Amino acid sequence: MSRPAFASALSRHPVASQAVGEVVGAVLEEAGERPDLVLVTVTRPHAGALEDILATVDAVLHPLTLLGAAAESVVGRGAEVEAAPAVSLWAGRVGPLRSFELTATRAGGGWRFDGFAEPAGFAPSALFVVADPFSFPLGEFLGWLAPRLPGVPVVGGYASGARGPGGTRLGFGRRVVTAGAVAVLVGPGVEVETVVSQGGRPCGRLLTVTAAEGGVVREIAGRPALDRLVAEMSSSLGPAELEGLAGDSLLLGRLVDDRVTDPGPGDFLVRSVTGIDRHAGALAVEDRVPVGATVRFHLRDADTARWDLTTLLRGRRADAALLVTGHGRGSRLFDDAAHDARAVGFAVGAVPLGGFFAGGEVGPVGGTNFVHALTASVALLREPGTSAR
Repeated sequence: MSRPAFASALSRHPVASQAVGEVVGAVLEEAGERPDLVLVTVTRPHAGALEDILATVDAVLHPLTLLGAAAESVVGRGAEVEAAPAVSLWAGRVGPLRSFELTATRAGGGWRFDGFAEPAGFAPSALFVVADPFSFPLGEFLGWLAPRLPGVPVVGGYASGARGPGGTRLGFGRRVVTAGAVAVLVGPGVEVETVVSQGGRPCGRLLTVTAAEGGVVREIAGRPALDRLVAEMSSSLGPAELEGLAGDSLLLGRLVDDRVTDPGPGDFLVRSVTGIDRHAGALAVEDRVPVGATVRFHLRDADTARWDLTTLLRGRRADAALLVTGHGRGSRLFDDAAHDARAVGFAVGAVPLGGFFAGGEVGPVGGTNFVHALTASVALLREPGTSAR
């Protein structure tokens, strides 16, 4: 009888050696040794033991590629463990792959990235990356990567386990590194489908930016941007909803692909409205917004985030999944502390699931990879030529 291609396990044991023993034993029993790829994530109480955890995983499972990270919270099948001891282990037979330890250094007015080599001998299906937020600029890396891996989805994010520079702990094989990023490029041995839920509810109409500079939007459809914001929100929300709006709930979504005629969830790159100039009627947005961009205002709250993720996952199929979710989600946003993990399980079944809470999540929108905030970025994996559960 053949073993399954994927397995995952989660332990909440407070002693690191006991926790890693539990997850390694469970994965070994379910899927056997020598998987192509193993991802291990630990919460802060186990961060100091990450090197020993990696060594144990490597010695028992003998994976071809082993990556790891310490995070504020970790994800397992049907569960998210926040700010408490936990080890999450995910393993898969995914076929050809190539792993990288990446570094970033300033060069002139930009960045130089070292450690990456374009794949030879296989067509990549996805790149998974975990980065140090203090030394590795993921946004610039995605721009640098785009012409080298056109059309390849990138899923991952910033490790959230550090409280300051030098505190990040990433695993690359048996080694722990404290800067840069670790990544793995998987080939055609597995099919990867991505779901990026930014949690924004559209409010109002599609409009065109007519005056903007960088991240400051001055005019939308020929009127001051603030006037448009008030008009669109007033037409979409009731008085009680308007009165209860919080500053971080207001979002501006930019349509990534103007060829989409009937845009819905997943078609807009959603960014926070970070400031309002009432005198000039301008809006400050957490990203550059070009003149001519098609935009729509959005609103973020728990109900919207729940609806958005559920809608985007509906009808999907998978044999396994990886979830990178924003550290502002979980119990900070939902009444269900394991909301995102449960949503994935409800949509695709109790498949092996691993992942972590990030301080900036990576995933594609409209075919382009971006860094997000308060977003659930999901990679759904399927064995080629098999019917997914």
